[in-house]
Amino acid sequence: MSSSIKSVFPLGFPWQTQDPFLFCAYHYDLYPKGNEEMGPAESLEGRNLGNDFTIKDGWRMYHGKTIPGFPSHPHRGFETVTLANKGFCDHSDSLGAAGRFGNGDVQWMTAGAGVQHSEMFPLLNAEKENPLELFQIWLNLEKDNKFVPPHFAMLWNEDIPVVTNHNATIKIIAGKYNGISACKPAPNSWAANPENEVAIWTLTINANTEFLIPASKNNISRTLYFYEGDSIMIEENTITANYGIDLVSNSETILKTGTKKAHVLLLQGKPIKEPIVKHGPFVMNTEEEIKQAMKEYGLTQFGGWPWQYTDNVHPKEKGRFAKYPDGTLVEK
Repeated sequence: MSSSIKSVFPLGFPWQTQDPFLFCAYHYDLYPKGNEEMGPAESLEGRNLGNDFTIKDGWRMYHGKTIPGFPSHPHRGFETVTLANKGFCDHSDSLGAAGRFGNGDVQWMTAGAGVQHSEMFPLLNAEKENPLELFQIWLNLEKDNKFVPPHFAMLWNEDIPVVTNHNATIKIIAGKYNGISACKPAPNSWAANPENEVAIWTLTINANTEFLIPASKNNISRTLYFYEGDSIMIEENTITANYGIDLVSNSETILKTGTKKAHVLLLQGKPIKEPIVKHGPFVMNTEEEIKQAMKEYGLTQFGGWPWQYTDNVHPKEKGRFAKYPDGTLVEK
């Protein structure tokens, strides 16, 4: 193993992460044409509806029964950052916030003290297939911010900084690259403090070329997820697609690509270094806090569910939009 590489590991489902990240799921589904209900215009026979995580015919329904996706479920104690590279995601939550985002948009949600939301994947095209490529990343909150009020924000593709040079395209969802800073993160996020050096980048690196990942200021967590391409080389190590690489962060790393473009997700940040106790959608510091979260959710449903259906989707003709809890509506 080279001096730059700490470890190499296969990408499963979900992908393993390092503190301050808790979870990273990569969804790539080749959905067929959609029907009038925005579900698949194909038979669902033979699927374990409600818990369909097995790829069949190139796609999954997840927890959806008519439309693929994740009907209403709670979160507490962390943030979700959802990158919709291809296809669309319909968001609805217990704050009354809603949105449809996709084709490069990012949703950043701070669960904080508790929120319910649904994430459904409407198949809007009836005349052609509906491919979906989506990352969901869970970023932990430090103890002092576990109970902050929930926060919902949309980072539109047009507003997210992209740096393009002759070798690569770098999309900066969080952090800074080559002096260019990402959109402002959620106010109580670990990413809101520049000293924590949180970065979320997607990299598209041209074939048969090199890309330099700059050194971080401090020795922090840094992981690359090489999810599409043929190979990359770091020093003398050749790594094929569908592997992750934990890197030493406070020195430069040179990536050399093979005969195809390399598509890479980079996650980095200063570890929070606090106890982590997880139970499904709750991430706290102690077992007692987990029990309290379960009790409070049972009593309050974190504000209840204001939508008619747990798998709420928005009208088919609706474009990309965000409706915020205060009623503000942004349409794209």
